[in-house]
Amino acid sequence: MKDADQPIRMKRAGFAGALAVLMLSLPSAMPARAAELSSGIMQLYTSVSIYPPSATGMTVCYGFVCRRREMLDFSAADRAALAKIMAAGRANAAAERAAVQKAVIWFDRRMGPILGTDKRVAKADFRANDDKHNYDCWDTTRNTTSLMLVMQAWNLFRFHDVGDPHYRGFSLAQTPHNTAVLVERATKVEWAVDLWPRGYLQPPDVMTVAKWVTED
Repeated sequence: MKDADQPIRMKRAGFAGALAVLMLSLPSAMPARAAELSSGIMQLYTSVSIYPPSATGMTVCYGFVCRRREMLDFSAADRAALAKIMAAGRANAAAERAAVQKAVIWFDRRMGPILGTDKRVAKADFRANDDKHNYDCWDTTRNTTSLMLVMQAWNLFRFHDVGDPHYRGFSLAQTPHNTAVLVERATKVEWAVDLWPRGYLQPPDVMTVAKWVTED
């Protein structure tokens, strides 16, 4: 784990170039080739100089805007647990979204004791004065997107694909916020999967992005 105060020495432009080369040279290790990851998803990783997830592991961000980070290398038991969770959602799209909620709870439980985020609170930001135990919405967006990309790489989605993150709060009347997104294949409806408003082991909010952008 990198300490929050350890400097990141690689410039973003150089990092992005090196990242693209690595992804193209190791396509089987990545959830998608560089050309298949949208610029919106890539920005989640290049903006904090980390690699996208692979089929075997992901960087977990915490401490607000990924100032702290830890690698999650998925074991056979982890993969079996997530496969079992997602298998319960194979009936229809709504059931699959409910299964994704349970998968995110699994992630919360899996990483909480390791990171100390089992002490985290809902809607944490700098005002909580406890960055070492919390996620901000950038962290939850990045982590949830990564988890869903891994599950997509494992072919655990039947009705959805991972979409670009969405943002709200472009006016003074609304607090800035962002979320991970699933896109329903049949209807193209975008669904927010938002962990930040919920506390430890609580299911993330799942609602249409059209509704999510009106919330505060």
